[in-house]
Amino acid sequence: MDLVEKKLQSALVYEGGFLQVHKDKVLLPDGSESSREYILHPGAVAILALTADRQLVLERQYRYPAGRVFVEIPAGKIDPDEAPALTARRELLEETGYRAGRWLHLGTAYPCIGYSNEQISYYLAEDLELGERELDEGEFLEVFTLPLQQVMQMALSGEICDSKSIVGLHWLAAHLDGRLPGAAV
Repeated sequence: MDLVEKKLQSALVYEGGFLQVHKDKVLLPDGSESSREYILHPGAVAILALTADRQLVLERQYRYPAGRVFVEIPAGKIDPDEAPALTARRELLEETGYRAGRWLHLGTAYPCIGYSNEQISYYLAEDLELGERELDEGEFLEVFTLPLQQVMQMALSGEICDSKSIVGLHWLAAHLDGRLPGAAV
């Protein structure tokens, strides 16, 4: 069965600093027409920064759309023409002050396929060295570390509840169990 929808028309509804909202007219597999509203996103990275004593680097940050403070793994938007692995290195340093001597790509996920093309590439960062943070203007977050097992429990209890962090923790657990090798970057 052919499930592909074909774009007939596309309209840019809104263009912001890094997001674009589109409304398209599409041809459905059965020949009827419908509309699709979606957000184009440049992509992002998420970093699971693990210390030698199995502490995970976390952030506490206010997220305006949800109206609350979240505990999450470091992450950031990919800049134009920037490779995801370079974004991961840049974001880890900017947000946390850590540099990593070893990097592995764990996988890529689509967090909101119903309304966006956003992709998040997940990286494990190890052999950490702490330096100075380089936060962007207007960026406010608290950085801290917790034992990995405690972080896993926080995800199970709902204290860590953003999908980016939950997916990253799932892949980190699989990597540490030897079920997900990762690729050196």
